[in-house]
Amino acid sequence: MFAYNPFAGLNGALPEIVMQIYVVAMVLAVIVGTLLDMAHKGSAKYFFAKSQKTRGQGKPVDKGSIAIQTVMVDVLASGEFCNPRRRLAHLLTMYGFILYLAMTVAMVFGYPGAAAPTPLAVTALWWLGALMVMVGGYWFWFFIRVDVAAEGNSPWRLERADLFIVSLLASVTLAVVWGALQLNGHKLAWLAYGLYMLATTVLFCGVYWSKFAHMFFKPAAAFDKRVCEADGTNENLPTISRDDPAQRERHSMELLKDAPMDFGLGIKREAPRHY
Repeated sequence: MFAYNPFAGLNGALPEIVMQIYVVAMVLAVIVGTLLDMAHKGSAKYFFAKSQKTRGQGKPVDKGSIAIQTVMVDVLASGEFCNPRRRLAHLLTMYGFILYLAMTVAMVFGYPGAAAPTPLAVTALWWLGALMVMVGGYWFWFFIRVDVAAEGNSPWRLERADLFIVSLLASVTLAVVWGALQLNGHKLAWLAYGLYMLATTVLFCGVYWSKFAHMFFKPAAAFDKRVCEADGTNENLPTISRDDPAQRERHSMELLKDAPMDFGLGIKREAPRHY
């Protein structure tokens, strides 16, 4: 199975150019959806106005090193997640999706038919990436999601905010089902292929209504946060916090002035499962 290229199996039933045009169309859909999302939410306008407001404030910082730290910690290692299970599920899904997308493009454009045998590394990484997405995604959906794990809601409860993860899992799962059925010559392979194309279209064309665009926004937000913390502007917010010993004396409550630094963090001692 790991040596099978399901897109090559379409050769003869669908012209190679059909899938290639479809992939290009989905790339354009993501670009257009992201731009519309940015215009609707005002993300670019917000960052520009914020940079103008804080220009000349704060101490000089090395933005190059901050950018590297943001990429290494916040992007590649998903450092914003404190829960190790949540981080692992996110990393499995993220890297699996990257592998799955990259190998899909490689197979559709580089090895679309039987005339050009697909290298084992390409097909194996496609299957592996899809399985990583399924493991990480279903783990998150059924066991880690806050409204399921902490609030006791049913994992089958769907909202608009779930469009991205649901369409992603549907697309990848149907891709695996389609590939397995086609490999074995099953008559339901074309039905699975049609459902796979439908779920994939929803995933990439639904960017404007889903959380897909946050993949591009989060690194920028993480970088901006690190810059604000490093230069001292702190997003023009007050810095009165017991996390900084120098700020401890600014508390109006005598109790908090002498309290240990971990005072009040009882919420982190146990998971909020009191439903």
